[in-house]
Amino acid sequence: MLKGHRAKLHEIIFEAETTMGRLFDVGLLCAIFLSISVVLLESISEIDLAYGEVFGKIEWALTIFFTLEYLLRLYCVLKPLNYAFSFYGIIDLLAILPSYLSLVLFETHSFLLLRAFRLLRVFRILKLGRYVQESAILVKALHASRVKISVFIMGVLSMVLVVGASMYFIEGEASGFTSIPQGMYWAIVTMTTVGYGDLTPQTPLGQAVASGVMILGYGIIAVPTGIVSAEIAQVSREHANTISCPGCAREGHAIDAKFCRHCGIKL
Repeated sequence: MLKGHRAKLHEIIFEAETTMGRLFDVGLLCAIFLSISVVLLESISEIDLAYGEVFGKIEWALTIFFTLEYLLRLYCVLKPLNYAFSFYGIIDLLAILPSYLSLVLFETHSFLLLRAFRLLRVFRILKLGRYVQESAILVKALHASRVKISVFIMGVLSMVLVVGASMYFIEGEASGFTSIPQGMYWAIVTMTTVGYGDLTPQTPLGQAVASGVMILGYGIIAVPTGIVSAEIAQVSREHANTISCPGCAREGHAIDAKFCRHCGIKL
């Protein structure tokens, strides 16, 4: 059980029921949005040329801030490794790692890799998830519907294969369907109602098949929406408290839970 200043830090950093906890969350949210804004502005060459040095200073200030936040989160839980390898623990690490990796990449040929590391800072936007209470409901709903959605996707892929092969044999190279994969590409574009128009059937039979695929696409779009919506309704009926475990920092415990269902630490 956490005691003293570690318990107080845990309450401020992981909970949002106190004034200090809310202030910490607001400050962290502002830092995340500022960091993402800097990344976006840096990608515009004219702005980066004019304010690149300022952006660099802001980024390092934010990196130090996020580093301190990460270390404090590890310090104020009983099992730091559990948090470090949790989803948000990995996201917190990814939020600070690119800046430090850029320090060791001085050679000219590493410039492209450096740009990739800098762009990885957009992972900081994922840190917002822990501050959106409804995100836990959505994650649980997606997890609960994963089998149904997997079966649905397999069914869609089967239809794409059949339709793609059919259009290849019906239309042929004269209409641009030079292979079965090309036909499958057309089927995916048509079935998802995107309709790029780079491939169009020319024969009456091909146009009839295309019409059926277009109508089928509207029905296909509604299926995963219904599956996830049903799971969201089910999860929303399940009551859960907002306590964060002092051991592994996980949330989503039952409303009457006394111990963490992941690590067994008393809540």
